[in-house]
Amino acid sequence: MKSKAPSILSGDLVLTGSIASEGEVQLDGTVEGDIRAGSLIIGEEAVVNGEVIAETVVIRGRVNGSVNARQVQLASTARIEGDIVHAALSVESGAFFDGHCRHSSDPLSEKSGAPKPVGKSDPSAPPAPSKSSVTSMEPPVAANKSSA
Repeated sequence: MKSKAPSILSGDLVLTGSIASEGEVQLDGTVEGDIRAGSLIIGEEAVVNGEVIAETVVIRGRVNGSVNARQVQLASTARIEGDIVHAALSVESGAFFDGHCRHSSDPLSEKSGAPKPVGKSDPSAPPAPSKSSVTSMEPPVAANKSSA
Protein backbone atom coordinates (compact mmCIF):
# COMPACT_ATOMS: atom_id res chain seq x y z
CA MET A 1 0.00 0.00 0.00
CA LYS A 2 1.33 3.40 -0.96
CA SER A 3 2.11 5.87 1.84
CA LYS A 4 0.02 9.02 1.72
CA ALA A 5 1.18 12.49 2.69
CA PRO A 6 -0.50 14.01 5.77
CA SER A 7 -3.17 16.67 5.34
CA ILE A 8 -2.09 19.90 7.04
CA LEU A 9 -4.69 22.51 7.92
CA SER A 10 -2.83 25.72 8.73
CA GLY A 11 -3.35 28.09 11.65
CA ASP A 12 -5.18 30.75 9.61
CA LEU A 13 -7.79 28.25 8.38
CA VAL A 14 -11.35 28.34 9.77
CA LEU A 15 -13.43 25.45 8.50
CA THR A 16 -17.16 25.09 9.07
CA GLY A 17 -18.18 21.51 8.36
CA SER A 18 -16.93 18.00 8.92
CA ILE A 19 -13.58 16.47 7.98
CA ALA A 20 -13.21 12.80 6.99
CA SER A 21 -9.87 11.20 6.16
CA GLU A 22 -8.49 7.68 6.37
CA GLY A 23 -4.96 9.10 6.64
CA GLU A 24 -3.13 11.52 8.89
CA VAL A 25 -4.48 15.01 9.56
CA GLN A 26 -2.58 17.80 11.29
CA LEU A 27 -4.86 20.62 12.42
CA ASP A 28 -3.47 24.01 13.41
CA GLY A 29 -6.59 26.07 12.62
CA THR A 30 -10.23 26.03 13.76
CA VAL A 31 -12.87 23.45 12.84
CA GLU A 32 -16.55 24.03 13.57
CA GLY A 33 -17.68 20.46 13.00
CA ASP A 34 -16.74 16.83 13.47
CA ILE A 35 -13.42 15.24 12.51
CA ARG A 36 -12.95 11.58 11.57
CA ALA A 37 -9.40 10.51 10.71
CA GLY A 38 -6.99 7.63 10.86
CA SER A 39 -4.48 9.74 12.78
CA LEU A 40 -5.08 13.25 14.07
CA ILE A 41 -2.73 15.82 15.56
CA ILE A 42 -4.40 18.90 17.05
CA GLY A 43 -1.83 21.68 17.39
CA GLU A 44 -1.42 24.06 20.33
CA GLU A 45 -3.38 26.91 18.71
CA ALA A 46 -6.00 24.64 17.11
CA VAL A 47 -9.66 24.56 18.17
CA VAL A 48 -12.22 21.85 17.43
CA ASN A 49 -15.88 22.49 18.23
CA GLY A 50 -17.30 19.06 17.50
CA GLU A 51 -16.73 15.35 17.84
CA VAL A 52 -13.32 13.75 17.22
CA ILE A 53 -13.08 10.12 16.06
CA ALA A 54 -9.68 8.64 15.17
CA GLU A 55 -7.45 5.61 15.55
CA THR A 56 -4.86 7.81 17.27
CA VAL A 57 -5.15 11.41 18.40
CA VAL A 58 -2.61 13.77 19.93
CA ILE A 59 -4.26 16.84 21.43
CA ARG A 60 -2.15 19.91 22.13
CA GLY A 61 -4.91 22.47 21.57
CA ARG A 62 -8.59 22.80 22.46
CA VAL A 63 -11.47 20.36 21.87
CA ASN A 64 -15.07 21.22 22.79
CA GLY A 65 -16.79 17.90 22.20
CA SER A 66 -16.35 14.18 22.63
CA VAL A 67 -13.24 12.22 21.66
CA ASN A 68 -13.42 8.57 20.60
CA ALA A 69 -10.05 7.00 19.76
CA ARG A 70 -8.01 3.88 20.33
CA GLN A 71 -5.01 5.92 21.51
CA VAL A 72 -5.45 9.36 23.06
CA GLN A 73 -2.57 11.60 24.13
CA LEU A 74 -3.28 14.82 25.99
CA ALA A 75 -0.28 17.14 25.95
CA SER A 76 0.37 19.64 28.74
CA THR A 77 -1.21 22.40 26.61
CA ALA A 78 -4.42 20.42 25.87
CA ARG A 79 -7.83 21.72 26.94
CA ILE A 80 -10.68 19.22 26.56
CA GLU A 81 -14.29 19.95 27.45
CA GLY A 82 -16.15 16.74 26.64
CA ASP A 83 -16.09 13.01 27.16
CA ILE A 84 -13.28 10.68 26.12
CA VAL A 85 -13.78 7.03 25.13
CA HIS A 86 -10.44 5.29 24.61
CA ALA A 87 -8.53 2.02 24.55
CA ALA A 88 -5.31 3.74 25.74
CA LEU A 89 -4.96 7.18 27.33
CA SER A 90 -1.95 9.24 28.37
CA VAL A 91 -2.18 12.63 30.05
CA GLU A 92 0.74 15.00 30.56
CA SER A 93 0.93 17.13 33.67
CA GLY A 94 -0.82 20.46 33.04
CA ALA A 95 -3.46 19.17 30.63
CA PHE A 96 -7.03 20.36 31.35
CA PHE A 97 -9.85 17.84 31.01
CA ASP A 98 -13.47 18.48 32.00
CA GLY A 99 -15.69 15.53 31.21
CA HIS A 100 -16.06 11.80 31.67
CA CYS A 101 -13.41 9.32 30.67
CA ARG A 102 -14.21 5.69 29.86
CA HIS A 103 -12.10 2.78 28.68
CA SER A 104 -13.44 0.67 25.83
CA SER A 105 -11.86 -2.20 23.92
CA ASP A 106 -13.43 -0.78 20.71
CA PRO A 107 -14.00 2.98 21.16
CA LEU A 108 -14.52 3.62 17.44
CA SER A 109 -17.66 1.49 17.29
CA GLU A 110 -19.29 3.22 20.25
CA LYS A 111 -21.85 5.92 19.77
CA SER A 112 -20.96 9.20 21.40
CA GLY A 113 -23.26 11.47 23.31
CA ALA A 114 -25.14 11.22 26.56
CA PRO A 115 -25.49 7.90 28.35
CA LYS A 116 -28.65 5.90 27.78
CA PRO A 117 -31.47 7.40 29.87
CA VAL A 118 -33.06 5.26 32.55
CA GLY A 119 -36.81 5.32 33.02
CA LYS A 120 -39.77 4.90 30.71
CA SER A 121 -37.59 4.60 27.61
CA ASP A 122 -35.66 1.70 29.19
CA PRO A 123 -37.89 -1.42 29.28
CA SER A 124 -35.48 -3.24 31.63
CA ALA A 125 -35.78 -0.53 34.31
CA PRO A 126 -38.18 -1.21 37.19
CA PRO A 127 -41.32 0.92 37.18
CA ALA A 128 -41.31 3.99 39.41
CA PRO A 129 -43.59 3.72 42.45
CA SER A 130 -46.87 5.56 42.16
CA LYS A 131 -47.82 8.18 44.73
CA SER A 132 -50.72 6.05 46.00
CA SER A 133 -48.40 3.13 46.82
CA VAL A 134 -46.00 5.27 48.84
CA THR A 135 -46.75 5.32 52.55
CA SER A 136 -45.07 7.33 55.26
CA MET A 137 -41.48 8.32 54.63
CA GLU A 138 -40.79 8.73 58.37
CA PRO A 139 -38.55 6.19 60.09
CA PRO A 140 -40.14 3.74 62.48
CA VAL A 141 -40.12 4.80 66.13
CA ALA A 142 -38.45 2.39 68.56
CA ALA A 143 -40.41 1.37 71.64
CA ASN A 144 -39.11 2.71 74.94
CA LYS A 145 -37.34 0.11 77.00
CA SER A 146 -37.07 0.69 80.66
CA SER A 147 -34.45 -1.07 82.67
CA ALA A 148 -35.48 -2.16 86.12
